[in-house]
Amino acid sequence: MLEGRHLSVAFDGRPVLDDISLAVAPGERVRLAAPSGTGKTTLCRVLAGYLAPRAGEVLVDGEPLPKRGPCPVQLIGQHPELTLDPRMRMAASLAECGASEEELDRLRELLGIRGAWLSRYPHELSGGELQRFCIARALGAHPSYLIADEVSTMLDAVTQAGGSGAGKEKARPLHCPESAAMAENVGFSRTIRVGDARTGGVGYNSMR
Repeated sequence: MLEGRHLSVAFDGRPVLDDISLAVAPGERVRLAAPSGTGKTTLCRVLAGYLAPRAGEVLVDGEPLPKRGPCPVQLIGQHPELTLDPRMRMAASLAECGASEEELDRLRELLGIRGAWLSRYPHELSGGELQRFCIARALGAHPSYLIADEVSTMLDAVTQAGGSGAGKEKARPLHCPESAAMAENVGFSRTIRVGDARTGGVGYNSMR
């Protein structure tokens, strides 16, 4: 189970998340919903270990996120150009996930990653092309939980469908979808609304 317990985050003294708790069980596909600017992306970054909360903790199967090695929670963010090392060619970036060559070839075919792109640097590709690499890297790491933060904003409809299918094969995703079509395609089991996930120190809300 992926758990966020009493998470609080503030930037420059301004609270962004205040005592948020949620839990995602194995096998669930959960939609994270809230108005724009209310902390969805921040919560995703905390759950994936990219950002340390001011208070609270993130647990996977009762254990803290590992500080080294592959993380069991992978995040595919909105801005792939901020995720990839600008000094690395795309083949090297893709290989960082640790997947076998056979699996990487399968993911490349599924996501429409062209062989000619592998020798390029991130600045030589479009946002949509970079996002395909980010999806492949995340899936290739064999995560237990996959968080997609409006991941399809840079992908065309065909690739959205293919990417969602890959996510269903590999992990239990917690999505922040920006479109009703994407939400329907993934097949969410329930929705967590960020405002309803405030615990006030009294335990979990139902978050249904």
